[in-house]
Amino acid sequence: MLLQRRLLCTQVPKRSIHPTHHQNSNLNNKKWAIKQVTKSNFAETLEEIKTHIFNSDFIAVSLQKTGAFSSPWQKVLPFDTAEVAYLKAKYAAERFQVLQFAVCPFSVKSSKIIAHPYNFHLFPRDELKMGMPSYSFFCQSSYLTAMAQEGFDFNACIYDGISYLSRAQELAAKDRTGNPLPRSYMKPSQSPTVYSVADSMFVDRIKSRIKIWKRTCQDSEKKTEDDLISTLRKIVSGGEVFGSRPSLSIDICSERQVQLILEKELQLMEEEHNMQVRGFREVVDLISTSQKPVVAHNAINEFAFIHSKFIAPLPSTVDEFRSSLCSVFSHIVDVNHLMREIGPLNKVNNLPAAILYLKRRFTRPLHMEIPQHIDGDEVRVHGRDVLRISELFAKLCLILRIVPESPEADYSTSSSTLECYANVFNPCFISSSDLLDDDVNISTEKTRRISVANLVFLWGFRGMMSARKLKSLLKGSHEVFSGEIDVRLADRNCAIVVFWAPGFAERFLKVMNSGGTNCEPIKDMISEGLRAACYRTYKRVCELSIWEPSLADALEKALEEASDLPEANSEEELPAICWDNDELTNLDDL
Repeated sequence: MLLQRRLLCTQVPKRSIHPTHHQNSNLNNKKWAIKQVTKSNFAETLEEIKTHIFNSDFIAVSLQKTGAFSSPWQKVLPFDTAEVAYLKAKYAAERFQVLQFAVCPFSVKSSKIIAHPYNFHLFPRDELKMGMPSYSFFCQSSYLTAMAQEGFDFNACIYDGISYLSRAQELAAKDRTGNPLPRSYMKPSQSPTVYSVADSMFVDRIKSRIKIWKRTCQDSEKKTEDDLISTLRKIVSGGEVFGSRPSLSIDICSERQVQLILEKELQLMEEEHNMQVRGFREVVDLISTSQKPVVAHNAINEFAFIHSKFIAPLPSTVDEFRSSLCSVFSHIVDVNHLMREIGPLNKVNNLPAAILYLKRRFTRPLHMEIPQHIDGDEVRVHGRDVLRISELFAKLCLILRIVPESPEADYSTSSSTLECYANVFNPCFISSSDLLDDDVNISTEKTRRISVANLVFLWGFRGMMSARKLKSLLKGSHEVFSGEIDVRLADRNCAIVVFWAPGFAERFLKVMNSGGTNCEPIKDMISEGLRAACYRTYKRVCELSIWEPSLADALEKALEEASDLPEANSEEELPAICWDNDELTNLDDL
């Protein structure tokens, strides 16, 4: 066991935890410290965060996972529809695990953000030994390396990480274990329903006495002392600690107080059992109960994980996912959708870069205040993205004149509220005035809408070829390429071609299916291995979970499996996408 703990221990240089070039950064300042929560301090923290959740206006969340995607094409790409993006997010959420869940209840008051950040360290395990299915998950070395460089303690995660059960798992666990309370502890038939001041004082006094008694017993168990002294201590202390099992005597003077004690005992037993079973999901349930707007970055990815780990297995379609998720969280806001309202930020998918741009461009000051006290050994950078999300959200609301409101307000009364940005799980949401679930946005200054029927995937071209060279090669091969086209790489071996002239994509696919009849250049390229597929085939790849490392291999398998299926209706209405060359430029570097 000692050997295992040494192997899992993370030792990093001091500069890795507190980079010298960020010594003056607010994120490394003690006032920006984030409370780190493990199994050992979870119970006490739960009461703290409950108060902050219900007293704040918004709740930011950020997850640290063991991975996200295994190949470049498996991440959400600019030309993905909402359905395709969800299928990719679903695949990642079902494979990888959440090790840290940062939660930050916050409010925006004029030019000040009042934040209460917490970072919960999680590790799934069968805590109650109920015979639940064993947990298994994948890890990506790059993610674990990045966590180690920030000083993440994998030993603490494994041994002191907070376990949890999803809502679906809790129901299954109750079926396995039955009623957790002993049958002898049945609720009295005449339980007091109205509490007087005297009742409340009596219950509070008893609860305080029980807490002191439990703490004393726990402290005494840790001490090592002489047997004689221990025996004398028991005799002097009296019946409450005398004998092999500690006991507590409670003086009562009425039948009503008996009922109060029994009822409170039942409630405490149930609360302790539920906390042990649910674990960290207690926090998720608090967020859900509060009905406060939840703010995230890349919401479709984050909430696919949240749904999978803490609610229930992910449904098969994005519509079912949206419906299920909205029944738990009433308002989910993705800061990416707010960023797209500001032209240059369309290209930015990095929180620090977005915040830096806004600080330089918009001079109105916005200060972060974290009232809670953090001990020195808890001043770490883990979970800092949740503060960046809070800050970025507040800045964008000010710039876009979106007045942060409490959840009790009527979001539909004004177009300037967050309602038009809430619960949108299209990763490429265009704007509040042009919202279509099936649109995908390929970013910035000049965005043009086009049906996915005009997209064709190409692979099998000779060697390593750039998008520019492939476009030049195609231009002279057939008349369909004489018009306006765009070519970008989806990964190193597969390209996506946009035909701006309607019907040209279908004509090209027919030429490819005919083997290049009456077109020698295309025929030659086909003989050298060139292959083509429509967007439906790409979507089918994700629907069938053909997650090959190479998109070309995945498309080949999808075509093979579809060879025995009836031909798709060519008149079927296909979703539109919004295409912009600027956002796809980085795909050429894959």
